[in-house]
Amino acid sequence: MSAEKIVSFSDVYKTYRRPGLLRTFEAPALDGLSLELERGEIAGLLGLNGAGKTTIMKLMTGLLFPDAGSISVFGLPPSGMAAKNRIGFLPELPYFHPSATASEALAYYAGLSGLNGPAARARIDAVIGKVGLLPHAGKRVSEFSKGMMQRLGVAQAVVHDPELLILDEPVSGLDPLAIHEIRDLISEFNGAGKTVFLSSHSISELEKLSGRVFIMVKGRLAKTIARAQWESTPGGLEEIFVGTVRAAA
Repeated sequence: MSAEKIVSFSDVYKTYRRPGLLRTFEAPALDGLSLELERGEIAGLLGLNGAGKTTIMKLMTGLLFPDAGSISVFGLPPSGMAAKNRIGFLPELPYFHPSATASEALAYYAGLSGLNGPAARARIDAVIGKVGLLPHAGKRVSEFSKGMMQRLGVAQAVVHDPELLILDEPVSGLDPLAIHEIRDLISEFNGAGKTVFLSSHSISELEKLSGRVFIMVKGRLAKTIARAQWESTPGGLEEIFVGTVRAAA
C-alpha cells in the first residue's frame, strides 16, 4: 500500500521582486519545484543559503503564494485556516513580544489555533516541560537567551498538537544538551504518527532524524536521497550533498 501524500508541490515557481531606482530587480527563488511529503515521515531539506529552503516552508504554510504551479496541504490550499490549524511552524528567527512570559506567549498561539480554557492550560504546561523551559515559565521573553528563545519557538510550533510540523533550523543557537532534547522531542512527535519537515545547515542532524532528504540547488530540487542511500555511501550524506552542489555549479 502506498503512503498517503499530505503535501504536494507541482511545478511551483516563485520570484521575489524588489523595486530599484530605475527598474525592478527579480530574484528567482524556486524554479519548477515538484515534491511530496508522506504522512508519518521525517523529511529533511538541505541546501546552501539562497537555495529556496525558507521559501518552500513559507509557501507550505500559506505565508507566501506561488507565481505559478500548485500546492496542497492535506488536500487543501495552504493559505486557508482548515490547513493552517493542522500545521505547526517554527521560523528561522521566531519572535515573541518581549514583555510576555513564556506561558503568555504560548497561550496566545494556542488561542490562534482554537485551543482555549483548561485544555489549553494543561497543554501549555506539558509543552513547557517538554522543551525544558519549566524553570523559566514566568520570565519575560526579554530575559531569554538565544537558546531559550529557540526552545520557546519549538513549543509554540507544537502547542496545538499539529499533524504536520515544519521546522526551519530548529537547533540553531542551542547547546549540545538542548540539541539532544529537541531531537528527542521531534522523534517523540513523529513517533505519535505526525509528519516532520525540517531544514538545517547541520548535515549530521538531518542524518540522525530524517528518513529522506531533499537537496536544493539554486531553487531546483537537485536530488532526493533516502536513508539507505547515504548510509551505504562512503562519506554519507555530506559527500552526496557536496557532490550534488558541485555538479550543479
